[in-house]
Amino acid sequence: MPVNVPTGLPAIEILANENIFVMSEHRASTQDIRPLRIVAMNLMPTKTTTETQLMRVLGNTALQVEITLLRTASYQPRHTDQAYLDTFYRTFDEIKNEQFDGLIITGAPVEQMPFEGVAYWDELNEVLDWAQTNVFSSFFICWGAQAALYHYYGIDKQPLDQKLFGVYEHKVLNPTHTLLRGFDDTFFAPHSRHTTVRLNDVAAHPELEVLAASDEAGLYIAASKDGRHIFVTGHSEYDAETLELEYKRDINAGLPIEPPCNYYPDNDVNKRPRVSWRAHGNMLFGNWLNYFVYQETPYAVERIKEYGRN
Repeated sequence: MPVNVPTGLPAIEILANENIFVMSEHRASTQDIRPLRIVAMNLMPTKTTTETQLMRVLGNTALQVEITLLRTASYQPRHTDQAYLDTFYRTFDEIKNEQFDGLIITGAPVEQMPFEGVAYWDELNEVLDWAQTNVFSSFFICWGAQAALYHYYGIDKQPLDQKLFGVYEHKVLNPTHTLLRGFDDTFFAPHSRHTTVRLNDVAAHPELEVLAASDEAGLYIAASKDGRHIFVTGHSEYDAETLELEYKRDINAGLPIEPPCNYYPDNDVNKRPRVSWRAHGNMLFGNWLNYFVYQETPYAVERIKEYGRN
């Protein structure tokens, strides 16, 4: 089944050229089926790129998914035209009286700032509080995972001595967990961050469970024991070229940066990057949509309020 996206969104043409089934709002409205309602709060400056990445992994399932894109009202992105945001994005005030099957909050280039110093921190807290009663299951990525762990469980991020940057091997720590169904014992995933959440801090919390980790990258996947919160510290949604673009951006800016680990064949930056995480990324998002959203959320989406957390 397709991912249902706003008519005219640039991601439609990109995904269609990749043979990924996307559907316009008009066509979806004629189908006699209730799609999963997913709201995605895109905090990345590269809006179109991140939209496309998310819709690529969400569209690789047998479920129809209706995407609502959410932006911050308290902070105006500098790299995206206001007309684009007005056309394709909604604000929290516009959706706060609605219910959604799932919520995705992306990473953001603010991880070296204290949470309280982020311009839209208060607004993000409102969204996280609202999600407790208006969203059935939430999926948090990179800084989004750090922010949610801090907001919900009081677990803070910690600075790293140098940027964690590359593709790292991870181990499945709970092979019977539904989110990891079909995973190999070890798998690869990209990371790009200056901070981390200590694995022991998460493992020690009685409401949380560590599902996958890396000897080099540390905590990768954690979840609340009721399945309502999924935390992923890396970027399983990344394209083949994303780390390369980040590397070249930092080089051009004169920042100290090493080539991403385990990314270029023979560590040669002149060779085409090798993708080793795509299958895992598709499975991760597919398992979340199927087992934690579709199989659990009530058919009448407004009943999600009955499943709210305190």
